[in-house]
Amino acid sequence: MALKRNRSMPTSAVIPVLGYEDVGEAVDWLCAAFGFTERWRAGDHRAQLNVGDGAVAITQRRAGGSPRQTSCSVVVRVADADAHHARARSHGARVLSAPADHPYGERQYTAQDLGGHVWTFSESIADVAPEAWGGRSNHLA
Repeated sequence: MALKRNRSMPTSAVIPVLGYEDVGEAVDWLCAAFGFTERWRAGDHRAQLNVGDGAVAITQRRAGGSPRQTSCSVVVRVADADAHHARARSHGARVLSAPADHPYGERQYTAQDLGGHVWTFSESIADVAPEAWGGRSNHLA
């Protein structure tokens, strides 16, 4: 699968997305404890970390969630978000958000699988530096 390069996205095909109450604290702890490195950060609500040759996205946990319950989803990079969306729909995926272009250079849609798990499928449509949409680069791979 040939994917377009985008500085706002890691090169890995699968990207776990984990929610934390305090993104900055989580980034600092994950880097110190597990040796991850920061790729970029957007305000106090989102960051992306290098994990070996992969990556993990850190987001602010949604309000009202139980402290024992973690917020988790998965981003999968695809070559054609529209074709992927059509296939998922034809197999009964519950589409939570239709394919849409985003300022960080991605076309994405989100669906829920038969087990209730949330997946976002992302096609790089432009090579966009995090600074262009409000992020701050750090250790870009």
